[in-house]
Amino acid sequence: MSIDIQQPRPQGLVGSHVHIAGTAGGAFEAQFNYRIHEGHDEVVGGFTAGDGTGGHGQFQVQVDVSGAAFALDRLFVEVFWVSPKDGAELDKIIVPVVYGPRIVPGYRVYQEYEVKPGDTLWGIATQFYGSGNLYPRLVRANPHVITNPNVITPGSVIRIPQS
Repeated sequence: MSIDIQQPRPQGLVGSHVHIAGTAGGAFEAQFNYRIHEGHDEVVGGFTAGDGTGGHGQFQVQVDVSGAAFALDRLFVEVFWVSPKDGAELDKIIVPVVYGPRIVPGYRVYQEYEVKPGDTLWGIATQFYGSGNLYPRLVRANPHVITNPNVITPGSVIRIPQS
């Protein structure tokens, strides 16, 4: 059996409802499991995928994680199937994501912003949040783009989490 996760994307910014979508199968209809965690708390569940003849089928699951006590803003979305022989988790796909509600209270969406020459994270945070002191939100929401908070590159597109 195989699994292909198309959503969420690696380092994607997610909210209280995580959408997991892709294709899975390789059996008549197979049971797959998901786990969303950050090492302290987790949300688990399952779904069935396949096309009824041994092929692959599309799946889409919306997982409410609002009740989880996540302590970190980095989560891992795992999808796998369990071996009936020994309970091993097989063909596991792990997608690291960024959890918006730990960055901005009441997180709902993000806005994309293209960095311009002369921009600083302090200035961008002042523009969007009213305070330059909140620039760490930008760093936390963009680990794939901002590797050094003192250096941002014009033309880079960063995500601005909004409540």
